[in-house]
Amino acid sequence: MSRRQVHRKIKAISGETPTDFIRRVRLQRARRLLEQKAGSVSEIAFQVGFGSLSYFTTAFKKQFGVLPSEV
Repeated sequence: MSRRQVHRKIKAISGETPTDFIRRVRLQRARRLLEQKAGSVSEIAFQVGFGSLSYFTTAFKKQFGVLPSEV
């Protein structure tokens, strides 16, 4: 399957670009881990694949409307 086909299929199924879909899944995983108190915010951000804590915080707030430290 080509890259373009995967892109179209993910877009058709989820209504999101692959980048947005993957980011949403990673943020949902991070939220579950934060609710379970599985580590600090920075540990969880890096665990789910975010290389920048500031970007993680910005993306998390945009997705859920609260800061990760408030969860």
